[in-house]
This record gives sequence, structure tokens and C-alpha cells, in this order.
Amino acid sequence: MILAGDIGGTKVNLALFDVSAGRLVLRATGTFASQRYASLEQLALEFSAAHKLPVTHAAFGVAGPVKHGRAQLTNVNWTVDATSLSSSLQATVWLLNDLEATAYGIAALEPQDFVVLNAGEPGATGNAAVIAAGTGLGEAGLFWDGQRHVPWACEGGHAEFAPRTDLDIELLKYLRARFGRVSWERVLSGPGLFNIYSFLKDTRRADEPAWLAEELSRGDPPAVISQAALACRAEICMKALDLFVAYYGAEASNLALKAMATAGVYIGGGIAPKVIAKLRDGPFMSAFTFGGRLTSLLEAIPVKVIMNEKTALLGAARFAALRAGLMK
Repeated sequence: MILAGDIGGTKVNLALFDVSAGRLVLRATGTFASQRYASLEQLALEFSAAHKLPVTHAAFGVAGPVKHGRAQLTNVNWTVDATSLSSSLQATVWLLNDLEATAYGIAALEPQDFVVLNAGEPGATGNAAVIAAGTGLGEAGLFWDGQRHVPWACEGGHAEFAPRTDLDIELLKYLRARFGRVSWERVLSGPGLFNIYSFLKDTRRADEPAWLAEELSRGDPPAVISQAALACRAEICMKALDLFVAYYGAEASNLALKAMATAGVYIGGGIAPKVIAKLRDGPFMSAFTFGGRLTSLLEAIPVKVIMNEKTALLGAARFAALRAGLMK
């Protein structure tokens, strides 16, 4: 029995799987608010006890860097330790970065789990990459060893924001005044969308209607902004989302070049499926293929949005099954 977890700054997805005929079989699942629990250990013990299924192996994809089996999560105040979890659960436990888990999960998906933004070159091979904006910004690569893709973790979301236009430079100056160092996560995440919106409002590049200010005060700002933009209810929201999508394409392009991801770039995370109409609308791919001398290379890369919200969970389970020798 495998306990798998996708541990984010906002929510935690947990599931129990067994393996039959080389395939994962889901036995139980649940979603929990991260901030309601003091630790992952508390939550994992409650979940496994509630389902009365003896866990033998566990893997958790966590939103932060993993070193020596430990992780300090970036957007929730948890320290996660594989040794401590192993002792509490009486099981073999592994930790991996959440985007590394997403990368492992891609192999478990079906064609209907993707929306294609760019078909790319038929039969494209080589390395691949994953980028996912949500509470934070995650990135990972998949190295092609000649037979299979081997995922690897990175923290590219915390690399420095790279402006392309004069407007981008003004945004950088605005954010630098607030945060000092400006990472890609400051513009390409849920809070990043609100940062872009605040920049447009505070620099008087767009007006904030009174009704919108009221909705922002009562709701989740990134969700309010994206919903108003998609419904064409407020120009400031439409401009913010347009910029956000262009930045998504730009950083996906940067990642593709750094990883030489000729086999494909996958867009994960919780935001992309919610704004899929805007991702298909043009700004994303225009920014992605703006590659100067390497434009033709970028145009040949398949780009797909992952629509299955359980991909990281599947990936954590698949990682545990592979490490335990239960799958090949």
C-alpha cells in the first residue's frame, strides 16, 4: 500500500494506492487545507488511520527544495522530514519536489488529460520540462536517457525575473521597491497576478472600479482578477491577465532553452486549467516563440497544458512504486 501526497502552500492532496499488474490502483483520496494542520506528519497519520489500510511505502511531493530527506516548505510553515515520517508511519518514505512529482506523473496520464497549445514537430524526442504556476512557481526537467524520461527537480521559479519590454522594466522597479530581489514567482503565481494588478493600479495605467475593489476585499484576489478578466468585466483585470499569460510564455520559453526541452514543455499547476481560454488566445505562444536566433527551435517544441489536477499525486505514487520495485 502506497501513501502519496501532493503538498502545496494552499492545499494537500493525499491518496492511497496499491499496484496491480504494474499499474497504480486508487483506493482512497482526500484534499485538505494546508494551513489547518500543524504538520504534514499530523495530517498523514490522521488520513492513514481513517482508512485503516496498512501503509508500506510513501512519497510526498513538497512545494520547496528537498535536501537530505528534509524540506522547509516555501509557502506554508512546515518542515518535512522523511526519517520522522518513516518512523511515525512505520513505512519507507521518500520526499521529492512537487514539480518533480508532476514530472513523474506525466507518464501516467492519457491524451485527454492535455490541451495542446502547440503541436510542435511530429515525433519530437529529447528532454522535456514542466512549469507550473499556483500558490508559487515550480519548474522541473525530464532528462531523456535514450529509453525513458528521468525527472529532475530545480528551483527555477526563484530565479530572477527577466524583463523584455520597457513596461516590464517599470514592473521590475515597482516590485524591487516592495521586495528587494524580484524572482519569477513574484509575477508568475497567484500572488504574482495580484502584484501585476497592483502595479497597473498604483502606476495609474488602469482604473480600479469601485465594485471590483469591493470584490477584492471580500474574495481571493487572484481568483477575482482572473474571473473578471475572462468575463471582460474590467479593463484592469484584462490587462493584468494578458501580462501574466505573456510572462508565463516567456518563462516557459526560458526553461525550454535551458533544459533543451525538444520533446515538450508541459504547463501544470492550478492556474492554467482555469485560464485555458486565455492561454489558447495567442499571448502565451507569442512570448514562448520569441526566441531570436532560436525561434525555429522553440516553434518545433510541443507545448501542452496538464488538465488533470491529480498529476503530482499520481507522480508521487509512481515514484514510490518505482523505488520500491513494484513497477518498471
